[in-house]
Amino acid sequence: MELGKLYLVPTPIGNLKDITLRALEVLESVDEIAAEDTRQSLKLLNHFEIKKSLFSYHKHNEQGKSSNIIEKLKKGINIAIITDAGTPGISDPGSIIVEKCIEEGIPFEVLPGATAITTALVYSGLDTTKFIFRGFLPRENKDRIPVIEEVKNARDTLIFYEAPHRLLNTLSFLLDNLGDRSIAACRELTKLHEEIFRGSITDSINYFTENRPRGEFVLVISGKSDEDIKAEKESQWIDLSIEEHLEKVISEGINKKEAIKLVAKERGLAKKDVYKYSTNL
Repeated sequence: MELGKLYLVPTPIGNLKDITLRALEVLESVDEIAAEDTRQSLKLLNHFEIKKSLFSYHKHNEQGKSSNIIEKLKKGINIAIITDAGTPGISDPGSIIVEKCIEEGIPFEVLPGATAITTALVYSGLDTTKFIFRGFLPRENKDRIPVIEEVKNARDTLIFYEAPHRLLNTLSFLLDNLGDRSIAACRELTKLHEEIFRGSITDSINYFTENRPRGEFVLVISGKSDEDIKAEKESQWIDLSIEEHLEKVISEGINKKEAIKLVAKERGLAKKDVYKYSTNL
């Protein structure tokens, strides 16, 4: 029996006109559609007059339903997976079924399409050459502190999702743990009430304290600047003499020759001017 094929189909993140012709073609052609929220997806399908058998596929049943989908695909049934908005597998169900298809040798296609990440990143005006996306931060501090510790020293632009009722709490957390960096708070992307707020994190807290947060948010935050990284390094030796600075670097396991080079570089001195302080070390 010929295997069925799985399609991961992005849906518009807001404006229904953003759906692609290929997405519509696939949704028309498959036998069944797995939807994150069948009620939400039915609105989309009805809008484009697509009538297909729908079944639920969300984060709470993803593991079990993935096995069911695999069995259907083995019987030759073609299935599309859609989420409420955006690309399946990106902070939405989809990654588990992809893993299972690879394990079972079942063909699948990932269609290109809308994602709030890149839309918000370009809107932000911040560095687009390198970025780190971490989805939704955990709710509890004990869980989200390790996440922010992993990324806070990166030069990369940082991207998070957030719900409106948690926005101010998350912004305060980011201020406490990242400092007052530049941020673009993007809400209701591609929709009628789309809004991009740009400023510092403190500015955004003040703005959304006065203007009640509504809609889903993408937070785009500048990475750690070279100036901040330099200032942090300087703070570790600014009160040390050159000899004490050398001793500190050597105590960290660096040999004397390399320590002289490093101290000279950090202090903006010639190596010969640092070398004379190393003779007793």
